[in-house]
Amino acid sequence: MSDPQTNTTVQAVTVDIYDQTYHLRGQDPEYIRRLADMVDAKMRMVASQGKTVDSLRVAVLAALNIADELSSLRESYDELTGRNRESGSSLRTRAHSLAGLLDEVLSEERRIG
Repeated sequence: MSDPQTNTTVQAVTVDIYDQTYHLRGQDPEYIRRLADMVDAKMRMVASQGKTVDSLRVAVLAALNIADELSSLRESYDELTGRNRESGSSLRTRAHSLAGLLDEVLSEERRIG
């Protein structure tokens, strides 16, 4: 089946997450399987650390863990991109300053002869 908006093929994929089978659709079945494996692993990790067997509770706790990881990664990304912006601005300022100094030296050299 094709998605008329993106002109890409949508494929069916079956995944198992925490002993439940889900029939999903997407453009990249392997990507969906990798995501499902990550969710399954996180749910099993949460279940092994707690005393709850309720799959809904395990899913919510796993989702909170994943959201925490995502938030930390976003903060790190924002911090790094902010530093890069500052570095780029600093480099532009230094380059402009050096260009000005070079102009002064060349002007002085021309004047002296």
